[in-house]
Amino acid sequence: MKRRIITAISMAAVMAFSLTACGSASSEKAGASSEAAAESTQASESASEAPAADTNSATFTVGFDQDFPPMGFKGEDGSFTGFDLDLAAEAAKRLGLEVVYQPIAWDSKDAELDAGTIDCIWNGFTMTGREDGYEWSSPYLDNSQVFVVRDDSDINSAADLAGKTVEVQADSSAEAALKDDANKALADSFGTLQTTPDYNTALMDLDMGAVDAIAMDSTVAEYKITTGGLNLRTLDEPFASEEYGVGFKKGNTELRDKVDAVLKEMAADGKMAEISTKWFGKDITTIK
Repeated sequence: MKRRIITAISMAAVMAFSLTACGSASSEKAGASSEAAAESTQASESASEAPAADTNSATFTVGFDQDFPPMGFKGEDGSFTGFDLDLAAEAAKRLGLEVVYQPIAWDSKDAELDAGTIDCIWNGFTMTGREDGYEWSSPYLDNSQVFVVRDDSDINSAADLAGKTVEVQADSSAEAALKDDANKALADSFGTLQTTPDYNTALMDLDMGAVDAIAMDSTVAEYKITTGGLNLRTLDEPFASEEYGVGFKKGNTELRDKVDAVLKEMAADGKMAEISTKWFGKDITTIK
């Protein structure tokens, strides 16, 4: 009897020990799983907090007016093309960057540049009067502001514009030139000086007789008249002269200097003259 009691007690002890051991192992396993899950969660949170990679570091985004031939515009095949865009593509190639053409509303160009959606403004961009507003490349083209009239118009000089309706693109260099003190008396003589979003609209207005003249860049005017078969002409005397450059955000001298260096390289090895001849029939660039 005594032996049976001792045996029963021993068996109970063994069972208790086994249950304790199993419970301890399960607790340790559960604890390890909880720690692993916590570490995994922490790693995921750390990864989500890490800064995203800069996917735009290998691109060069050029802001331009897509209605400004021959400097930058949409071709017949729907792709962007133009003299300035060809220059920008060659510059990007030499810098080891992928060029991105970003059409913009011309009167929003400063906001686009400040927001960082574009790296520069490169599209027949006049330096004159804007010298302190941007970081500028070296000037690469001379340009003049002229008046365009219909072939059958009796307007033959700026003096003949007195009392007439003159149209200009909003926020353009032509508009700025007409607001300059040097041309104040001339602008005041117009019957109306009105703005339009782009020069394609202005040329249609002139062709239909809705306005008497347009004030615009001579390079663009000559290209439009020659290639478009328009019955228009430019007045002989320009009312302002200017230079084209590439404009960068104030303070961005690093990118400006890199682009300026390749522009001078392109001028030295003849590539700039080649691009100019493609668009204008001769080299009209000014970087030497």
